[in-house]
Amino acid sequence: MEGDLVSELLYHVDGELVPAGEATVSVEDRGFRYGDAAFETLRAYGGDLFEWPAHADRLERTCDVLAIDHGLSRTDLRRRIDETLSANDLADAYVRLSITRGVQPGKLTPDPEVDPTVVVYVAPLPRGGLDGEPVWDGPATVETVSTRRIPDAAIPAAAKTHNYLNGILARTELTDGDEALLLDVDGHVAEGATSNVFFVDDGTLYTPTTDGPVLPGITREAVLELAMEAGISTHEGRYVPATVREADEAFLTNSTWELRPVASIDGVDIGGGPVADRLARLFDQCVERTCYS
Repeated sequence: MEGDLVSELLYHVDGELVPAGEATVSVEDRGFRYGDAAFETLRAYGGDLFEWPAHADRLERTCDVLAIDHGLSRTDLRRRIDETLSANDLADAYVRLSITRGVQPGKLTPDPEVDPTVVVYVAPLPRGGLDGEPVWDGPATVETVSTRRIPDAAIPAAAKTHNYLNGILARTELTDGDEALLLDVDGHVAEGATSNVFFVDDGTLYTPTTDGPVLPGITREAVLELAMEAGISTHEGRYVPATVREADEAFLTNSTWELRPVASIDGVDIGGGPVADRLARLFDQCVERTCYS
């Protein structure tokens, strides 16, 4: 049971389960040197991976963008994740799967032959939703920062890579907030440092379009699908910060937070509301239906 966790977590490193304190990668690994790596953050509920096919698809797209031909099937990757969860006796957990280009000579241009480094690490993450409390401490306090989201033409926004300097720089600007709101180079709302942004106005659900520099979040897509199934009007577009600050409701999404209400943006109180609450319930029911039935 999860209450009887092994004394030290075990991670999956290049095909082997090793204690967390012994889990290492080479200092010559390109993931360490250059951020030359792809990753996915997932949630395990009841021992099952939520939206695994969608995460596997996005991981493949990222590796295609980076030209990392790692040669591993999604079945093998799923097996490594399942082995890691089982070895740690975890049913409800945070999971991160990373694939780097591996150890190559110290030059920027990658070699075409790839011997990837593959790491799975996990941590206990109790379920929120129907049977528990949210994993976030409270509604998010959001601040718009001067750091702009990297243009898609520079680094493709759909690629989820180890290079998180953009988000780190954004977070360092925070004064009282706990999530940074990044704009694109034209001043439109893009996303949070680690989250997608939603807001509600007159009952319609809005979110920045992935045609801009916005990561196509898995939870984001799940929320849009649930909204459409529930008959909630949705719109994806480009919005200035004032539009979001003046909204009736706002919330953030990612795999860890699920749906997290926004208390305020730039000192302007917003909060959740009936649409956000309804979508949160629908999301919890989706998790219950797909992972615990």
